[in-house]
Amino acid sequence: MKGMMFYKDYFGSVEFNVEDDVFHGKLAFIQDLVLFEGTDAKGLKAAFYEAIDDYMEVCAEQGRAPNKPFKGSFNVRPGKELHQRAALLARQRGIPLNAIVTDALNEYLHKAEG
Repeated sequence: MKGMMFYKDYFGSVEFNVEDDVFHGKLAFIQDLVLFEGTDAKGLKAAFYEAIDDYMEVCAEQGRAPNKPFKGSFNVRPGKELHQRAALLARQRGIPLNAIVTDALNEYLHKAEG
């Protein structure tokens, strides 16, 4: 994935600050703020791995579970009309509204990812 790194189920952003001549990033898709930086690509990647390992260790020391990205659910606010249309279609087909939304999202992503 362009502009992102992945390790142990976590994603991290990749940015470059021209003024400071440093690569930096943060863990994405979680509530806690976890930052990392390096002076080159290899250094940034190593800092990313270390940040995740440290984050998990600190959470364990504090007796709390680390935030996890992508729980498998998210809020969708399609507006009243679209919500109504989708709910009626789901009812007519005898399937959950969640199935309509999941199918629509799958179809959209399939087309978008080409």
